[in-house]
Amino acid sequence: MVLGVAGLSVGLALGGVVLLVALGWTLQRTVDEEAFRTADAVARLAGEDALPDPLPVAGGQLRVQVVDSAGRIRAASIDADRLVPMVRPDQLTGSGRQRTVVPGQRLGWEGPVRVVAVPAQSAGEPLTVLVGRSTVDIRHATQAARTVLLVAFPLLVGLLAVVAWRVVGATLRPVEALRSGAAEITGRDAADRLPVPASQDEIHRLAVTLNDMLDRLEAARARQRSFLADAAHELRSPLTNIRTELEVAQRLGARSDWPAVAADLLADTERLGRLVDDLLLLARLDEQPTPRGGLPGEAGPVDLGGLLAELAARRPSPPVVTTAGAEPLGVGSPSVPPVVGSVSVPSDVDGSSAPPAAGSASVPPGVDGSSAPPVVFVAAASGPVWTVGVPDELRRVLGNLVDNAVRHARSRVVLAVEPAVDGAYHLVTVTDDGPGIPVADRDRVFRRFTRLDEGRARDAGGAGLGLAIVRELVRRGGGTVDLADAEPGLVVRLRLPILPDPD
Repeated sequence: MVLGVAGLSVGLALGGVVLLVALGWTLQRTVDEEAFRTADAVARLAGEDALPDPLPVAGGQLRVQVVDSAGRIRAASIDADRLVPMVRPDQLTGSGRQRTVVPGQRLGWEGPVRVVAVPAQSAGEPLTVLVGRSTVDIRHATQAARTVLLVAFPLLVGLLAVVAWRVVGATLRPVEALRSGAAEITGRDAADRLPVPASQDEIHRLAVTLNDMLDRLEAARARQRSFLADAAHELRSPLTNIRTELEVAQRLGARSDWPAVAADLLADTERLGRLVDDLLLLARLDEQPTPRGGLPGEAGPVDLGGLLAELAARRPSPPVVTTAGAEPLGVGSPSVPPVVGSVSVPSDVDGSSAPPAAGSASVPPGVDGSSAPPVVFVAAASGPVWTVGVPDELRRVLGNLVDNAVRHARSRVVLAVEPAVDGAYHLVTVTDDGPGIPVADRDRVFRRFTRLDEGRARDAGGAGLGLAIVRELVRRGGGTVDLADAEPGLVVRLRLPILPDPD
């Protein structure tokens, strides 16, 4: 505020000085032009040898003399001196038009006098026309302007300072309100927000933007608190199991079945390790920025058909490859070539690989309700189907989907890949014949630590991180994933960007 008023004062002072200089120069130029016009008119009369005596001059502001080379006055205006020239001959240099200032006492005027000299000719004799004009009116005008500026300048500065103080105060009042509101926000009350001014200006938009930022931060904090609570709950379960088993074994002493205890502890430890690995993976994905160009730097060509066959071969039941017009064959069967299959894909709810829970609403794995695991089929394309991505991440994505499909299937799981024809994505589907997922829950299952009612029992699966990892990795690779009905069962549709055949 003070600096602004000081800068304004300096600017006004410089402006006043420039105004005075410009005013003086303009008035002086007007005087010179008037004197030269009179001198030129008299010089024309001298050239025509028609100089009257006295010389006619309009008004009483000018005095005119015509002098010869010896300094004698040949003609003069009625009020001009006829004996002493306004300018001595030695003061006139050269033969051109000249101007000078002489003291007014010499001519009987107050203040300095502006004198112009214009050469002339009369009957072949060189003459000089001298015209003098008092500059006292110029001095009075500049003094009056100076007095007005000296009086008005402090008043103007004071008025501008008051106006600036009021305007700046009114402008900064909403900013101060924002500052006070921000100082009162402690983070304990989720309803804390900054006051929004009624004016539809930049401060209003700033307050709205900051409140939106606070909403996003609050939502992020809520997700973080929920994540920490769920993670603590999920970590506590295997730790409680481990502690209980150890306490029971310790109490039984020699009667404990230590091989069984060791097997149970190993299962709980493996489950705990998987959960920690999933949490670390999600944390790394949250911290990594979105890669430029939409793909990670380590991305490369991946054959989706080969990857599906590799994952199917790891299942406990013999994986098979479906072919056109034939019964399913083993993966290694050389007699029938694989065909393209357009299949829908199942989705998992919790992302773990534990067996289904007893008493689940779905039919236990195996055909006709038997305990045999579901059979995994692969509907392969006629040739390699290349996509671009990180091989380990794609293997993790498809592995999670296959694990979930096997966990919820009644008798079979079908893996298929459909090459893109004119589009930009290949379609990979994982289909199971299990109970499926209600439409209302198909988006929710991709959230972290989400398990549907039939998967609430911990023995039925993991912590609900599998599909969350799938969605994050697919987004990171530039693809999409969604769920649909398989009638019966569920199909997970995975769209991955195409890559021309590297060969």
